[in-house]
Amino acid sequence: MITRIARRQLNMATHHQLHRGGVPTATISGRSRRGGPWQRLLPRVYLLQTGPPDTRQHALAAVLYAARPDTDPLSGATAALTGGAALALLGIRDAPPEPLDVLVRAPRSVAPAGTVRPATTSRWPATITLSGVPSTRPVRAATDFAARTDDPDLVRSVLANVVQGGWCHPDDLHAELRAGRIRGRPAVREAAAELLAGVRSIAEGRARDALTGTDLPAPLWNARLYAPDRAFLASPDAYWPEAGVALEVDSAEYHYTRDSWQATLRRRLRLEAHGVLVASTTPGILRDGTSEVVAALRALLALGTARPTPPRVTVRGHAQLELPLGPGTGRYAPKALDTV
Repeated sequence: MITRIARRQLNMATHHQLHRGGVPTATISGRSRRGGPWQRLLPRVYLLQTGPPDTRQHALAAVLYAARPDTDPLSGATAALTGGAALALLGIRDAPPEPLDVLVRAPRSVAPAGTVRPATTSRWPATITLSGVPSTRPVRAATDFAARTDDPDLVRSVLANVVQGGWCHPDDLHAELRAGRIRGRPAVREAAAELLAGVRSIAEGRARDALTGTDLPAPLWNARLYAPDRAFLASPDAYWPEAGVALEVDSAEYHYTRDSWQATLRRRLRLEAHGVLVASTTPGILRDGTSEVVAALRALLALGTARPTPPRVTVRGHAQLELPLGPGTGRYAPKALDTV
């Protein structure tokens, strides 16, 4: 019986499971002493091996610790991993594997232990299994992460990466943030507004920051541009359809290998061949040389607006939303997409 449980639970078992399987308490204590064949990872949770636990075992140990002892902990019925730890199991960039946030089904409460942060909730979500660990769905994990993280840049980055990776739709994330009653937090509100506007990365979020408070018209974020023959051209970070101007934010991490750099240049050539004026920058320039980027965009927008022939592209993507400017600032009105 113990062998079967260990196979199901990444070579781990709880004190309750071991005792029910016929292992005396004294044997459990003896085997989990220093130098023994077992390891006590958390109160009442044992790793049945001598080697160090991996990330998945740490994550499942947190669920085993928080689950009600008389239930199957793998069912996700009484405890489930959530927050950054669940997102890290999905491989979502910037999601921290610790602390280990675990939802506990009300009315039961569990004390924190080590890096485990239990949170009792009556708003119990549907659960899934990630790498053998009962977890919340990405949209709930992202919401719980945002609720317990103070770093606004980290919240912004992780939420953007969840949506960018296709793990949830921004509308669903917005609804979950509202249901969790955390949408009003400044960092969460800004991140959610950016995602609804089409922003899909921290670099694009900083681009939006750079444009905030300027007199530039609001762009489309991540709109998809198509040639007259309906061939896909590119999805620039920001695009001004009235002038046919695109902004590309190229980071060294994603664009400066040989293949990715050539792909970036080819994409830019496709845009320019169809009349789109492209302004290129990097996250560093956005941060340290915001005025230069704004001046270049202003010049290109003036040039593009004055052209007698518009660019030969069709635009599809997110609705055009206002930048968060102060009162009294002029702005073009939002317009529907699928325009030429």
